Amino acid sequence: MNLTLHVWRQKGPSDEGRMVTYKVEDVSPDMSFLEMLDVLNERLILEGDDPIAFDHDCREGICGMCGMVINGVPHGEQRATTTCQLHMRHFEDGAEITIEPWRAAPFPVVKDLVVDRSAFDRIIQAGGFVSVPAGSAPDAHSIPVRKEDADAAFDAATCIGCGACVAACPNGSASLFVAAKITHLGLLPQGQPERLSRAKAMVDQMDAEGFGGCTNTGECTAVCPKGIPLDAIARMNSDYLKANSK
Repeated sequence: MNLTLHVWRQKGPSDEGRMVTYKVEDVSPDMSFLEMLDVLNERLILEGDDPIAFDHDCREGICGMCGMVINGVPHGEQRATTTCQLHMRHFEDGAEITIEPWRAAPFPVVKDLVVDRSAFDRIIQAGGFVSVPAGSAPDAHSIPVRKEDADAAFDAATCIGCGACVAACPNGSASLFVAAKITHLGLLPQGQPERLSRAKAMVDQMDAEGFGGCTNTGECTAVCPKGIPLDAIARMNSDYLKANSK
């Protein structure tokens, strides 16, 4: 496969940045998208150019690091797929591909396709945990949990914190990410004592970080690689309103 890549290059946060075009030849359809970028970077290094900076870690779709916008869609157009799981066989020979970083004010560009997602860390630090003493790990099935709650909590817990929801949202909202973390803990018995205070702390921190408000456009769940449903946002809003009514 021969491809034309239009890649966002930005030396640092203060640099204006620009799109740079690269030709990539002899790409195997079996390569992952990141492997294709590795091939391009190897060539750039040999030519004495600066390689393209991009985040990655596990390359198994579970760490949430490999965030980039491909042809205008976070993680690309394949549903329920992270960038590292996207393979070149989904592109046509001779295709032109545009690659950009997440676009959101709370995610400043560090370099090229790498953005600073520390805002997510601060939201988790505000309340995304269970602080009550729980002792050692309980025996399996010792605490009854309704199957519906267990299933919903598990679905929410699959959130990998990649930030695709923010990149896709026209408002730059982090509501789906925050809602997933709140739902995961709030549905389980261990998370009940702090359920409302957790929602208030995390939503307030989300607002303080400069993320936009949710207007239910649904773009977030459409690009979420783990398919977190909008129901989680409704649960978050309910807990937040209850916390503020006390």
